[in-house]
Amino acid sequence: MSLLAVEQLDARHGLLQAVRGVTFTVAAGETLALLGANGAGKTTLLRTIAGAHRPFGGRILFDGVDVTAVPAYARLRIGIALVPEGRRLFTGMTVKENLLVAGAYGNSGPWTLDTVLDAFPLLRPRLNNRAGTLSGGEQQAAAIGRALMTNPKLLLLDEVSLGLAPIAVEAVYRSLEALIKAGATVLLVEQDIGRALGVATHVACMLEGRIILARSAKDVTREQVTEAYFGLQRARRATS
Repeated sequence: MSLLAVEQLDARHGLLQAVRGVTFTVAAGETLALLGANGAGKTTLLRTIAGAHRPFGGRILFDGVDVTAVPAYARLRIGIALVPEGRRLFTGMTVKENLLVAGAYGNSGPWTLDTVLDAFPLLRPRLNNRAGTLSGGEQQAAAIGRALMTNPKLLLLDEVSLGLAPIAVEAVYRSLEALIKAGATVLLVEQDIGRALGVATHVACMLEGRIILARSAKDVTREQVTEAYFGLQRARRATS
């Protein structure tokens, strides 16, 4: 049985339909990279799975249970944690306080302050600094660490590398690769195709709210992903 099953999911922003009939599954231990250009519907899809955006239609099953109508705070309790685009840390609090407050509202499990700092060693020297003073890469590490402190079964990561310097992206992805190798289940939204293909077990490409390509990462080429990303397959069909 899949850990996450999304069935014919629709989501809207007013009259704008951002997600259109999306269906996919994620098994425990898998990493699904969700790719697509700006406006493809990736962030809305992640927010809907996390309970931060109300779906217009379809179902979301988590661990075999229908959670479509379950609020975000309750989804966090059952093991769905979202790292949103822009990190959204408590900037006036220290890194340590950001991590501990998440742990207080999460589940018991292997992720503690010490294990998170082991996974993201760049945070150790910044532990008592206010989160608002961190670099972009440090903030991203702190945001992922904060989500891990809830001991999630499913980690939703939105735009991991967005706005980060290359050296920061490298550091964050080193830690992310270690998490994945340790068995974490991850749904990753990313615009850097190379980075995504480097860590994913499965890939799905979105265009105009729909998934138009879904394959095992080992069975897809960068060229196929790029074509789907920019809608080139559709353009060729329209002109043939």
